Amino acid sequence: MPAPPSSSAQAARQALAARLRDLRLDAELTVRGLALSTSWSHSKVSRIENARTAPAPEDVRAWARACAVEDQAEELVAALRAVEGMWIEWHRMERSGLKAAQESVRSLYERTRAHRVYDSWLIPGLLQTMGYTTAILHATRRRRRLIDDVDAAVAERMDRQHVLYEGRRTFAFVLEEAVLRNGIGGREVMREQLRHLLTVGFLPNVSLGLVPMQPDRSAMRPVEDFWIFDSGQVAVELVSGYLTITQPRELGMYVDVFQELAALAVHGDKARSLIHNAIAALG
Repeated sequence: MPAPPSSSAQAARQALAARLRDLRLDAELTVRGLALSTSWSHSKVSRIENARTAPAPEDVRAWARACAVEDQAEELVAALRAVEGMWIEWHRMERSGLKAAQESVRSLYERTRAHRVYDSWLIPGLLQTMGYTTAILHATRRRRRLIDDVDAAVAERMDRQHVLYEGRRTFAFVLEEAVLRNGIGGREVMREQLRHLLTVGFLPNVSLGLVPMQPDRSAMRPVEDFWIFDSGQVAVELVSGYLTITQPRELGMYVDVFQELAALAVHGDKARSLIHNAIAALG
């Protein structure tokens, strides 16, 4: 299995490997002894303990049996799944359809009180219209050859927007100006989306910043889309999958980048002007 693209995910994998090793030592088993008990090769045990190979759930259960701690087996399996969840390829996340993928992050949005979002590709989901979301998810379904549950997935994403209006939550969005002009869904969809952005993007609990297109972005170039949930988690969408970051050092890097991008952005009337210009350009 390739190494996950984050030190957060790798650190979590190493912590689980160390826990399995400690269980073996507590059971007074050598690597060879555990291998004999599980009918594995010596090298498999070594690879798992050194976090070079991720165990399967049944491997974890077998490890617990060999160490006479079967009562800890399901807790260990849960820990394994949490580690796996830090880096999820899209084909795994969406294997049951787009609706299930949308549902999988709903509780995260609902428990978060301070949302910080940077997007260089698209209008973020919380600010999208139904037409814009529908265009995006239809394109996603076709590209990834998924089952067609787009209508249900759109309904789920639209329903998630209740977090904008309920509870004491704050939202800070920083978008690249190019997002306003990327033509998602065609002229009518974009026109409706931009008009919606003029309304929802300036709610009392929402800060909307737009980074203007400019000839020199050497100071802080556009980066991948990311979401900071409170102060404990960052979600990053990559071409190949969905990354969850929890390591304090990495979290701090994303917070710093968000602050730098927010400093480049315009807000208030200047941001509204950029949106109006984008609407006018649609004709």
